[in-house]
Amino acid sequence: MEDEAAIAGALAARLRAEGFAVEVAHDGPQGVELCARVDPDLVVLDVMLPGIDGHEVCRRIQRDRAVPVLMLTALDAETDLIVGLGVGADDYMTKPFSQRELVARVRALLRRAQRTAEPAGTPIVAGPIAIDVERREIRRDGSLVHLTPTEFDLVHRLAQRPGVVLSREQLLEEVWGYVDGSTGGRTVDSHVAAVRRKLGADVLRTVQGIGYAFGTPAS
Repeated sequence: MEDEAAIAGALAARLRAEGFAVEVAHDGPQGVELCARVDPDLVVLDVMLPGIDGHEVCRRIQRDRAVPVLMLTALDAETDLIVGLGVGADDYMTKPFSQRELVARVRALLRRAQRTAEPAGTPIVAGPIAIDVERREIRRDGSLVHLTPTEFDLVHRLAQRPGVVLSREQLLEEVWGYVDGSTGGRTVDSHVAAVRRKLGADVLRTVQGIGYAFGTPAS
């Protein structure tokens, strides 16, 4: 969904050339209606849309089904990125960006969605944190904490190897499915910040200059 017709047309043409079926909406209400009708595998969503902004569109299309969302923003403010991730976006790109990079991100998010549909693993319990992999639920002290699909995958991946430090590049590859982890480091940092706000600052440990590790939080 993109309000600038020239940009939307160029992106749609590139994605179609890469083998994707593409539908385009130019405002928020049309985008919500289109998602309800088409039931897409992935949504590329501009934050600045007429009628309803991208954040509200993301909330509405995520109500019934967790569809992967790649948000496009002309803003580079951390608060804007945090809001986007908080309403269920899986990743974001700041304008201007290359079409090649956008196609790579789309492919990565689709690969990750496919892995999510595969059989679940064993539950994980670490102190007050309980991860139900089959139901894709995380509880702290028995209380269910709502995480986006990407936040869940991030915590689960780190919790599978407690105490082991994974670099941003490793996380981009293992959680997001990016083949080239040279870009998107801020995506990891923003998701870690969101997880800490929801689950507690003691769940994920920062190792300066390297990456992140899952710790055993205090009760």
